[in-house]
Amino acid sequence: DGPLVLLQHGGGQTRHAWKKTGEALGQAGYHAIAFDARGHGDSDWSKDGNYGQDAMVRDLCHLLKQLGDRRPVLVGASMGGGTSLVAIGEDHVDATALVMVDIAPKIEPAGVENIGKFMRNKPDGYDSLEDVAEAIGNYQPHRKPPKDLKGLAKNLRLADNGKYRWHWDPAFMLQSRDVQKRSNRLEACATAVKLPTQLVRGGLSDILSEEGAQQFLLQCPQAEYVNITGAGHMVAGDRNDVF
Repeated sequence: DGPLVLLQHGGGQTRHAWKKTGEALGQAGYHAIAFDARGHGDSDWSKDGNYGQDAMVRDLCHLLKQLGDRRPVLVGASMGGGTSLVAIGEDHVDATALVMVDIAPKIEPAGVENIGKFMRNKPDGYDSLEDVAEAIGNYQPHRKPPKDLKGLAKNLRLADNGKYRWHWDPAFMLQSRDVQKRSNRLEACATAVKLPTQLVRGGLSDILSEEGAQQFLLQCPQAEYVNITGAGHMVAGDRNDVF
């Protein structure tokens, strides 16, 4: 019966990215729901390969309808943050608050390229969970290696050939993305948002720079800003205790 909080993960992630966050919110009296975006985790893959922002927003609206059209707090990381910002900024969702996690209209092209290389690495899959852990460590050297590799399995699919592949549709990475058009759209949405807003940045992030964060605060002047040092782009995973 508590206030509804919807947690939307980033591209290439699953609902499990929010496990500890969801538990903390539940203990604080909120009704927290984390769900797999289309093409991710246990959600179906799009038959027409549509993983655009409009499709993600429509999915969010359908989910809220199933939940009785309750007014939510939208919490979104990266891709999920973009979905949340558009949903509120273009009046698709009547929310009570917005939390953006390491995402804003202005993001860094080099960081986008880095995460793209990581996601496109080993398209045929990894031989073992150890190989997966090594790949993650190479991409995020600041992050402590997992104590139990079994936890990684939630983000992977074990293929018939014994290879571990990420738990998302490979077609997700084939989407054509007009970065400038996306940025312009998010800027307009940031200006339109009038409800309580918080921007959380990972201090080590190569996706959202301090300049990009400050620009968002000018566009959305009522927003609070928190910079979590020691965390990269995957803020909730890197410093879940602080987040």
